[in-house]
Amino acid sequence: MRWVDFEEEHGRVLVTDMKNPGEKIGNDVWCDLPAEAIRIINSMPKTSDRIFPYEARTISSSFTRAAALLDIDDLRFHDLRHEGVSRLFEMGWNIPHVATVSGHRSWTSLKRYSHIKQRGDKYEGWKWLDIVAPAVT
Repeated sequence: MRWVDFEEEHGRVLVTDMKNPGEKIGNDVWCDLPAEAIRIINSMPKTSDRIFPYEARTISSSFTRAAALLDIDDLRFHDLRHEGVSRLFEMGWNIPHVATVSGHRSWTSLKRYSHIKQRGDKYEGWKWLDIVAPAVT
C-alpha cells in the first residue's frame, strides 16, 4: 500500500494487485479501514512511498521467528487475516460491510466467518493499540 492510495478522509486505501486465486496483476481493490487501522497507518513514518516499507520475506521470517520464540505451533501469517475478519463479525458487522474491509469479492467465501458465537469487541480498550499507535489529540 502506498501513501498516495491512502484516503484518510474517506477511511479507505487502494490495495493494488490484491492476491486473488484467479488473478493478481491489475486486481486493485478499495478497502475500507476500521479506525484502529487508520491509527496504525498514521503512526508509520513517511520515509518511503509505501505505508509499510518492509519486504514480504522480512515480514514472513520475522513472524516465523516470533512464533517459534513464543512456542506457538501451527500459526501462519495469513491466520491474522482470518482473525481480523472474524473480529468484524463478532462486532456485529454484516457480510457486505465486512467485504468492504477484507476485499473479498465473493460473499460465499465470507460465510465461513459469519457463524460466530461470541459477540462484542474483545479488543475494545486494548492497551497495545495506544502503545504502538498513540491517539492524536
